Amino acid sequence: MTRRLDTPRPATDVRRFTPAARRVHRATAALMGVCVATAACLYVPQLAELVGRRELVVRVHEWTGLALPVPALAGLASRAFRRDLRFLNRFGPHDRTWLRAALRRDRRPGSRPAGKFNAGQKIYANWLAGATLVMLGTGLLMWFTDLTPLRWRTSATFVHDWLALTLGIVLAAHIGMALADPEARRGLRTGSVSRAWAEREHSLWRS
Repeated sequence: MTRRLDTPRPATDVRRFTPAARRVHRATAALMGVCVATAACLYVPQLAELVGRRELVVRVHEWTGLALPVPALAGLASRAFRRDLRFLNRFGPHDRTWLRAALRRDRRPGSRPAGKFNAGQKIYANWLAGATLVMLGTGLLMWFTDLTPLRWRTSATFVHDWLALTLGIVLAAHIGMALADPEARRGLRTGSVSRAWAEREHSLWRS
């Protein structure tokens, strides 16, 4: 039976993400997915031959890339989303402890202290934001060919292509980790997680 929207959450659940944060994540994921899929169709000969209509694929890739920052910019209207961004941009001593434990593959309880976001999530989010801006900038240089010298366009193409490959690998790893953690996926799907999971994975987080 579907739970009514006004039904209180179980006492064992804690609120992790607001609707605004979940919408930003879903919209960004959808746009990124289209970017990756169209890029694959442009660079993998077998896919390019299967899909065809290269001009259409190029246009979809370009406009989807331009739209990538839009969900996050729209999310800035939400105070809770801005608060999450502040959490993602702040690194503390416990983050260094988390990273050392992760590098040692130490999974003992308490070995990886984390606030609302752990150090891995902070690094990923900041790297992805920077990579998106670089991809956007290099993509614009490739798009408007008449406005820049050939040397600039050649360099932009090199950076864009290799960063796209790196981005694909990092996104695959991100999806793999998400598939391995059903409770984390539940937090993004419903906004709530179990208190036991929150205390185990994010012991320093005070919801």
